[in-house]
Amino acid sequence: MSQTSTLPAPAQSRRNVWVLVAAQAFLGAQMPMIFTIAGLAGQTLASNACWATLSISIMVVGSMLSATPLSSVMQKYGRRAGFLIGTAAGAIGAAIGAYGLYSASFPIFLLGALFSGTYMSAQGFYRFAAADTASEEFRPKAISWVMAGGLLSAIIGPQLVKVTAQAFVVPFMGTYLAVIVLNIVGSFLFLGLNIPKPAKPKIGDALGRTRMQMIRTPRIAVAVICATVSYALMNLVMTSSPLAVVGCGFETSNAADVVTAHVLAMYVPSFFTGHLIARFGVERIIGLGLVILAAAGGAALTGVQLENFFVALVLLGIGWNFGFIGATTMLAGAHAPHERGRMQGLNDLVVFGGVTMASLSSGGLMNCSGGSVEEGWAAVNMAMLPFLVLAGGALIWLAMQPKEHRTG
Repeated sequence: MSQTSTLPAPAQSRRNVWVLVAAQAFLGAQMPMIFTIAGLAGQTLASNACWATLSISIMVVGSMLSATPLSSVMQKYGRRAGFLIGTAAGAIGAAIGAYGLYSASFPIFLLGALFSGTYMSAQGFYRFAAADTASEEFRPKAISWVMAGGLLSAIIGPQLVKVTAQAFVVPFMGTYLAVIVLNIVGSFLFLGLNIPKPAKPKIGDALGRTRMQMIRTPRIAVAVICATVSYALMNLVMTSSPLAVVGCGFETSNAADVVTAHVLAMYVPSFFTGHLIARFGVERIIGLGLVILAAAGGAALTGVQLENFFVALVLLGIGWNFGFIGATTMLAGAHAPHERGRMQGLNDLVVFGGVTMASLSSGGLMNCSGGSVEEGWAAVNMAMLPFLVLAGGALIWLAMQPKEHRTG
C-alpha cells in the first residue's frame, strides 16, 4: 500500500498522529508487561540472582543494535515497513520467551528478549514519525500526543499482567503469549499510516551533514545527552523497582500497581508537555525534567514503604517525560528531512546504548550491592547523581553558546 495521501497536509498530519497514538497505546502495552515480570521471571531461571534483570538488559541491547538498521529501512522504504518489522520481532521474541519459560532455559529466554528489543527500538521511532508531516508549530504537540498514547498502555499492560502472570502452570508464560497477540493484532494499525518517504537528493544536491558533523553541533549534542540521561536513569530505577517492592515484603500485584503509577506518570503529562515547550522553551522543560528526576531519587532514599515506591516512581515518570520529550523536540528541529535516517538512528543508538548500561547496572546494584534489599535500592538511586550533573551541565553549556554556534 502506498504511503501517500490526497488529504490536506494538516489533516494528514493529524491522521498520522492518531494512528501513532493508537499504536503507542495498544502495542506499547507490551513494554510495561515485560518490565513488570521480566526480572521476576529471571529470578526463577537464573542461577545467580545478580542476573535476574539480564533479560531486560538484553532487550535494550537488541533495541540499540536495531536502531540504525531500522532507521535506514524507514529512510529507504518508509515508516510503515520499519514498524511492521518491529511488531514481527515483538511477536517472535515473545514466542521464544514463552518457550524459554516452558523449558526452564535462561539462554532461550534471553534470546527472546533480544528479538523483543527490535520492537522496543521500532516503538521509539513513533515519536519521530509524528514529527515527519507536522508543521514547526504543531511538531512539539504531535510528539507529545503520541507519547500520551502510552497512558492507555500504562493501564492495559500491568492489568494484563495480573490476569495472565499465573494463568498457566508455568508462571509468567501467559503474559508472553498475550504479547504475541498484541503484536499480531496491533500490526494492522499501520495500514492507516501515510508518511511519504523522504525524497532522494538529486545529482548535484547537498547530501547533508555526516553523522560526525551533526553530533558535533551543540544543539544536537545536548539533545542526545539529555535524551540518553533521561531514558537511562528512568530505566535504571524502573528495572529494579519490582524486585525492590517484592523484596521489601510486598506482593507481585503491588509491584504491578507501582509500575502502573509510574507509566501513567510517564505519559499523562504528555497532554500538556508540548504546550509547555511551546510556551516556555524546550531548554527550560528539559531542565525541569532533570530536577524532577533528582527529586525521584531523593524520595526513594527516604524509605521503603509502599508509598515511597509510589512517590519515587511517579516522579521518575514525570521527569522522564519532560526530559525525553524535550530532548526529542530539540533534536527533531535540528536536522533536515534528508538527514533524519542518519541522525535519528545515531540518536537511538546512543540513547539505547546508555539504557543498556543502566539496565546492566541495575540488577547488579540492586542484588549485589550491600547486604540487603534496602541497601541495593539505595545504591540504584544514588547512582543517578553524576549523570544528572552531566546533563544539567550540558544544558548550561548550550545556553552559554552564541546563538549562531548552537545549530552548526
